[in-house]
Amino acid sequence: MGFRIVTWNVNGIRNPFGYQPWREQRTYQAMFELLEADIVIMQETKIQRKDLTDEMVLVPGWDVYFSLPKHKKGYSGVAIYTRNETCAPIRAEEGITGILTPPNSSTSFRDLPADQQIGGYPLASQLSSEVDEATLDSEGRCVILEFPAFVLIGTYSPATRDSSRDDFRLGYLAALDARVRNLVAAGKQVILTGDLNVVRSELDTCNLREQLRKEDFSFDDWMRMPARRVFNQLIYGGKVAGERDEGREKPVLHDLTRIFHPIRQGMFTCWDTKRNTRPANNGSRIDYVLCSSGIQPWFSDSNIQEGLMGSDHCPVYAMIEDVVTFNETQTPILDLVNPPDMFRDGTRLRPWAQKDLLPLSAKLIPEFDRRRNIRDMFMKKPTPKVAEEPPTQGTPDAPDNESSSLPSPQHPPSTQTPASTVSPFPAKRPPPSTAQNQTKRPLKRSKTDSSDPATSGSSQSRGQSTLTGFFKPKASVPKPPTSSPTAVVTRPQAQQAQARPAPATATAPAPAMAAAPVANNMPAEPCPSGGTSAHPPQPTKSPPAKTSGKVFDPIEAKESWSKIMGKKALPLCDHGEPCISFQTKKPGINCGRTFYICARPLAQSGEKETGTEWRCGAFIWASDWKSQQSQSQS
Repeated sequence: MGFRIVTWNVNGIRNPFGYQPWREQRTYQAMFELLEADIVIMQETKIQRKDLTDEMVLVPGWDVYFSLPKHKKGYSGVAIYTRNETCAPIRAEEGITGILTPPNSSTSFRDLPADQQIGGYPLASQLSSEVDEATLDSEGRCVILEFPAFVLIGTYSPATRDSSRDDFRLGYLAALDARVRNLVAAGKQVILTGDLNVVRSELDTCNLREQLRKEDFSFDDWMRMPARRVFNQLIYGGKVAGERDEGREKPVLHDLTRIFHPIRQGMFTCWDTKRNTRPANNGSRIDYVLCSSGIQPWFSDSNIQEGLMGSDHCPVYAMIEDVVTFNETQTPILDLVNPPDMFRDGTRLRPWAQKDLLPLSAKLIPEFDRRRNIRDMFMKKPTPKVAEEPPTQGTPDAPDNESSSLPSPQHPPSTQTPASTVSPFPAKRPPPSTAQNQTKRPLKRSKTDSSDPATSGSSQSRGQSTLTGFFKPKASVPKPPTSSPTAVVTRPQAQQAQARPAPATATAPAPAMAAAPVANNMPAEPCPSGGTSAHPPQPTKSPPAKTSGKVFDPIEAKESWSKIMGKKALPLCDHGEPCISFQTKKPGINCGRTFYICARPLAQSGEKETGTEWRCGAFIWASDWKSQQSQSQS
């Protein structure tokens, strides 16, 4: 199978989950299994420490080491995940210069005792004088892990944005170059991997000559650019114009992907998503897996995985053979990527344990230390436990919010299975219909129930049983019937009531409404001739409202709503397909204006083409299209 190292600029650590095939399970464990990786180096995580979650840190079977920006939000960031089943580093550091400190320590990495250092720290003479060391390591751009066989450097080098960042970019590349050379000089093998943001040669980018012609830039000047010059002096086979720099007389690293594909064209790892250049493979190769000469024969394969979506970059991998030559002896790779007491001859001697965590491990951050992933806890079934003592007589103690709504004498406790006593899920509340039925019972039933001392005492002492009780008026308790007849009103009483003036407020039906509950509990009595029944009179039907002469037309209403809520009509390109809209952000008279162009991707030439399957030359301002639509409707 081999030992697989994968590097991927994810452009946001959560970003891949919006694409196939990652959106199916949306877990890092499933992602790493699909990548078939033993070590995964991620760049541009774009998070801060406060953004770390259980899903990122507590990945089952994996350990992780982060380098996050100290000040900038949603920027840069590097993470290295290691599979506990196959590898475990012996040292870990953050930063390229060694000036940073381990967690819970005030001593920088380069000032630690020699047996705790990775070593190879850049000297002051090797660094650029324009940017200090603390600034270089403040953006979360590097994590370094040491294994018995090699030192792994995962990095995200600064990109070329504008001239204001040139000093920082060159300073970081100089520190990276010095650290690698110092480690190799100390006798250690090195693997440098990540997004280096440098195009090595003309073979590693698309349409270089045409772009240089448009910018009036020569190829020799392009090769002499400072960042490219430093990089080509670091790798074997790099073309360097003129004399080499002092201290960089010899290359020390091999470009593994190019070794296995020396003349392959179009082997790109990064594309412009704004211009949608990936379908036509108009991109560049700026993601690498580099290694020193001592371990270069260990690798059996290296390639890009351009078919895996999820970022503007694609993953790049390198595969180490199962058995390698180490000190002139055939040795299983598992013996060389784990502590000495963990594997022997490819056989595990002891399992990975908590003690194997290094101080830089994210699992030792206080928020995650000795914890489990919440999702993993719910995925596993709890182990059944047997109750020690049988339930005693009476109702068992329970929280007020669960037991107050259950009348204990009428509903004895149900027998629970042993598994339910240790269930990780919260206990279910009683169904709302139980409490509602008690509230909606007829008053005759409620009178009978209220005579039960156990029920009445529980309900009075515990208060309302459900939230609906706070929003409903309390039902009045009916009084026992008296000797005087209240359900029938005689003629003289009716005449007296008619002689009285009617009140201004709408309280006239109140006596009849108040008498209604009593009438429900009394037998019906015939009313005398001309008498009035205790029941309220039926409301008279109001006369029909006058209708206007306008007729409602559903078709007209649908058309009017469609104009408001429907999708706006889009102009068509030369292919007869709807265009897409963009907004001009270039400073000038048209800044902020919206325009439409063909939705198809650009051709490999990077230009619009006529009569082909790629983007055509269709272009129209949104204001012009809107005026055309208004004229056509009028």
